[in-house]
Amino acid sequence: MTQTFNVGKIVNTHGVRGEVKVKRITDFDDRFAIGNRLILEKENGQALELEVDGHRIHKGFDLIQFKDYDNINDVERFKGQFLKISEDQLTELSEDEFYYHEIIGCSVYLTNGSYLGSIKEILSPGANDVWVVEREKGKDVLIPYIEEVVKEVDVSAEKVVIEPMEGLLD
Repeated sequence: MTQTFNVGKIVNTHGVRGEVKVKRITDFDDRFAIGNRLILEKENGQALELEVDGHRIHKGFDLIQFKDYDNINDVERFKGQFLKISEDQLTELSEDEFYYHEIIGCSVYLTNGSYLGSIKEILSPGANDVWVVEREKGKDVLIPYIEEVVKEVDVSAEKVVIEPMEGLLD
């Protein structure tokens, strides 16, 4: 099976007409556009291709309707599952942009060359992303993805170089 990438997680159903409530895991607003195809990977490893038939935002969540799924009983079993896209649906990014899957797993070094740890997670709390760096010893370090801190990102070498702000590593 080709590689797939998470774009949302179905957290619940909404109403009785087959809409699902989705927690978005993508920066691309058009992922849930009508006519787009999404992959639902079932617990048994089987993939179900779904076509978006309706989309709206409600209280910070994406509400999605799938073609031919127009009853709550049709979508109830989707709760807790991830919506994915295939590799050929990835959008070309500009030079200073990265997909989460390209950043997670990268080794992080300080500008003085010392190793800090590896990126295990990316948080999107607000104005900028925060990269969670797991150290070999000690607590995780939260690195804000801002120009003043992140000096170099080389996804092909899986290496990130940072200049920590005062107090960042304490």
